Amino acid sequence: MSCPALPEGFDFTDPDVYQQRVPLPELAELRRTAPVWWNPQPHNIAGFQDDGYWVVTRHEDVKAVSTDPETFSSNTNTAIIRFNESISRDQIDVQKLIMLNMDPPEHTRLRQIVQRGFTPRAIRALREALTSRATRIVSGAAGKPSGNFVTDIASELPLQAIAELIGVPQEDRLKLFDWSNKMAAYDDPELAVTEEVGVESAMELISYSMNMAAARKQCPAHDIVTKLVAASDEGSLTSDEFGFFVLVLTVAGNETTRNAITHGMHAFLTHPEQWERFKAERPATTADEIVRWATPIVSFQRTATRDTELGGAHIKEGDRVGMFYSSANNDPEAFDRPETFDITRDPNPHLGFGGGGPHFCLGASLARMEIDLIFNAIADTVPDIRLEGEPRRLRSAWINGVKELRVSYG
Repeated sequence: MSCPALPEGFDFTDPDVYQQRVPLPELAELRRTAPVWWNPQPHNIAGFQDDGYWVVTRHEDVKAVSTDPETFSSNTNTAIIRFNESISRDQIDVQKLIMLNMDPPEHTRLRQIVQRGFTPRAIRALREALTSRATRIVSGAAGKPSGNFVTDIASELPLQAIAELIGVPQEDRLKLFDWSNKMAAYDDPELAVTEEVGVESAMELISYSMNMAAARKQCPAHDIVTKLVAASDEGSLTSDEFGFFVLVLTVAGNETTRNAITHGMHAFLTHPEQWERFKAERPATTADEIVRWATPIVSFQRTATRDTELGGAHIKEGDRVGMFYSSANNDPEAFDRPETFDITRDPNPHLGFGGGGPHFCLGASLARMEIDLIFNAIADTVPDIRLEGEPRRLRSAWINGVKELRVSYG
């Protein structure tokens, strides 16, 4: 192992970096020289009262961390790798009520309940409705000469899918969009969202969801909410647990799929031969390559519960460990020509839905369906869509987000 050639003071969670680009060259340098590397930080800049974290860059090591919750805890410091230095420990600890930030056995209990809403049958049941919605979304955008692809097309289907899945009235979907944006975008000053506003939005969403759960307990219906909160014979969620579940579903299901669709459109428009191939062949492998290429979540973290070794590095109990999915999904040890956008890539062992283990994305099959449906609708309705400008990126420490992608629909 040798010393990586990185700029002095480089931080792989610096939101200013991600507002410009994903640091793929720097991550590649780590894979070559120091695949598990200590990234020093100014004390407490991430909100954890520490001085840095380990950057895990190789595909096999990210999977190893993901599948070993006994050694690498989601609960100790949550899965979010960087908050603001002004955040209090109490504000961090309250997020441990979210399933994303739990460890077994509590995580196992909750996941066994909520996965009832993500069975193959439940997802298939959404296909007809979401196909129609995808067509209407794209047809609506096609009525304009040009626009922002993010708000016109990419954001709409994930929101409508979540609403369809859990029974949120469609007229409330813009509330979900607004709350989700404010929770995820507190690092971006252009959006004028403070951390306090993000917390308020989270509370509003949780309150909305708890009221929904309470109503189903009073009057059960044939929907997923009832299955999750009123199925006493199989165990059920409390109203609080349901509220936190909807919170993580809204952020995870909206932010990730929206950004995958946006990055996928940009990839198609900058690789026109792939767009022509998609229009002609519609390969079933497309969605997974879009997720690999986009990797909407750059990184999540775990915290070591004991002294351990990983990739030649000696990690101490209490150290934070960042799993950099963007690096794993570009690891040449796992992918042939990872720098190539190839919608026929097979096999495609990407980690865009997590590296396996207890936190593998519950909604992976739903996300694949949404990506497939929206690009089929685009190919059918606006096949000559063109790029009008480069993406304007979100300032975030851990989301590979795009705020604006200008396109011409004609």
